[in-house]
Amino acid sequence: MVGDSLARMPARRDAFADVAGLEGVPSAMAAARDGIDALLRDRGLRRTGPDLTSESLLRGARASALLEVVGGQGYDDSGVLRLSAQLLGLLPVWRRSPMQALARMHTLVAAGKVDDEVLGRPARGADRLVELAHRVVVPTSAPALVVAAVVHAEIAASRAFVSDNGVIARAAERLVLAERGVDPASVTVPEAGHQALAPAYHRALDAYAAGADGALRGWLLHCARAYAKGAELSPLAAGS
Repeated sequence: MVGDSLARMPARRDAFADVAGLEGVPSAMAAARDGIDALLRDRGLRRTGPDLTSESLLRGARASALLEVVGGQGYDDSGVLRLSAQLLGLLPVWRRSPMQALARMHTLVAAGKVDDEVLGRPARGADRLVELAHRVVVPTSAPALVVAAVVHAEIAASRAFVSDNGVIARAAERLVLAERGVDPASVTVPEAGHQALAPAYHRALDAYAAGADGALRGWLLHCARAYAKGAELSPLAAGS
């Protein structure tokens, strides 16, 4: 492996598989998947429906907005809510053209906040997003949780859009989890898992963006914990 992010790895058919084999990652991701599967199996068979999906998306939007708050500065969550309401409708677009889906996400979340001419248009880092899009549509033997985690990190680290890259990254992560069959009804709340672990989330993502030693492994291990927490914070979970 070259470097410590997907962008620094040599091009190959199954780059995600190398990522998935880092020390401790297979067991951590397997444990997270077991927790998600147990929730969906034990509590979701008779209860999963549109209302629960809507509630999960709302919780995710709120958590994602909170993760954008830095140094006490406020964040307008109207765009995040607008994106969450239309997110699952982008699944067909994501499957055939991830770049088009990402552009649509930015248009939804940033409308009214940035100039119209930059809506949905990567301002920098476009090559990194294009490379990610190519890798995502190639078949991989890597677990879906690993793919989702790397998609999140690459979009956030690229800082390709003029605003809201973190929100778009977390939305794309949720799409991957739904599209690859981890959570087809989208009732877990990965954004809330990250927000519950916010200091670790920001440290791990910053290290990934910087290409620091061990950052890729650290990010994946963080995501495993966040996905498990996101299952606990699902509206399916007892007492939620």
